[in-house]
Amino acid sequence: MDSYLIQVNGHGDHAPMLDVHLKNTGNIISPGKVKGRKPRWAVRASEMSKKTFNPVRAIVDNMKVEPNPKKAMITLSLGDPTVFGNLPTNDEVTRAMKEVLDSGQCNGYAPSVGYQSCREAVAAYYNCPEAPLKAQDVILTSGCSQAIELALAVLANPGQNILVPRPGFSLYKTLALSMGIEVKLYNLLPEKAWEIDLEHLESLVDEKTACLIVNNPSNPCGSVFSKSHLQEILAVASRQCVPILADEIYGDMVFADCKYEPIATLSTNVPILSCGGLAKRWLVPGWRMGWILIHDRRDIFGNEIRDGLLRLSQRILGPCTIVQGALERILHRTPPEFYHNTLSILKSNADLCYAALSAIPGLQPVRPAGAMYLMVEIEMEHFPEFENDVEFTERLISEQSVFCLPATCFEYPNFFRVVITVPEEMILEACSRIQEFCEMHYQGAEGAQDLECDK
Repeated sequence: MDSYLIQVNGHGDHAPMLDVHLKNTGNIISPGKVKGRKPRWAVRASEMSKKTFNPVRAIVDNMKVEPNPKKAMITLSLGDPTVFGNLPTNDEVTRAMKEVLDSGQCNGYAPSVGYQSCREAVAAYYNCPEAPLKAQDVILTSGCSQAIELALAVLANPGQNILVPRPGFSLYKTLALSMGIEVKLYNLLPEKAWEIDLEHLESLVDEKTACLIVNNPSNPCGSVFSKSHLQEILAVASRQCVPILADEIYGDMVFADCKYEPIATLSTNVPILSCGGLAKRWLVPGWRMGWILIHDRRDIFGNEIRDGLLRLSQRILGPCTIVQGALERILHRTPPEFYHNTLSILKSNADLCYAALSAIPGLQPVRPAGAMYLMVEIEMEHFPEFENDVEFTERLISEQSVFCLPATCFEYPNFFRVVITVPEEMILEACSRIQEFCEMHYQGAEGAQDLECDK
């Protein structure tokens, strides 16, 4: 009879070690000579990594084009408000961080869902009678992108589908496809200030639909939904019994003539996971502090979704504890003037950009109402030498050293996106160069027809 002896050795702070001696009729079997297996190297990337695809990176990285060396590069493509230094965060925000760092009290691990006191602070900040929140309704995350990832992971299984806006933030598709979740794109309508095509949205719902993503205010559109439109969206979700993942990272970043309505404040029965964070409104995207707010007044999510979020959060050990420690002070000490000043700058830039681009033949900008972006339609029939928006923006770089993202990155060809967080003089110079570029390549109806005949 074969005998096997397993000896466990361990002492002090070290983990036990297993000494395995295989005895077979007195002969020790060498691990390198196990019968039936020939050792060989076979290291391959995982299926999840192969399914991970970022449309923005795929398009931008393939734009092998050099800017015009005679003109300084103007980058209107990065959704990072800190790049040019004209939009610093408030002194109270940095002071709160310094105080926590000096205290030395937040250098260790926190619970994976965040410190209880910090969850209480976020709940108190967003709590309102229409959408009450308690600490247990808040999950702290490493930025809003992780909040979206956890929300998707808890709501959808491989083989199910989610409803995603077109045009829309590319990360939704990147995350979903890596998890084996199908993406169905519903249309936004530029002629209606990017409202959702509700009929199209509802037509996409089937028995495998796990959730509806609503991004308001919008990246890349800069649009802000009205209260009545949000109620129409909720009516579709209610009829179809589909929960909502609300990406509200740009919440409250709306211009003075508009009002932001958190979708959860209008819902009586649709359960909602609202994702937000410090990145945009407080102008600190690199600090990686986000959250999920669980709105479930009819107990449709129940304990299952909450427990699922807790388990998923344990895959990593939560967001940065230093930022967590400063969170209550950041939320409650930041003066209202800071938010007003930021929005004033963004509104001024949006107006300047919209007015300048509206005057250029062949371009049709859509006026934004919030966030940090503006979408511009390219009337491609007047630029027949360009195949699509990617070629248009490539040539804009090579000739004018102005970099705007082609909206193919957002599943919406023949548009481009402009980021409006850059300094005013840069906005004006960029628009001037775009005008020069369009005047150089614009063809009227007859000219465009002649060019097509020459091809």
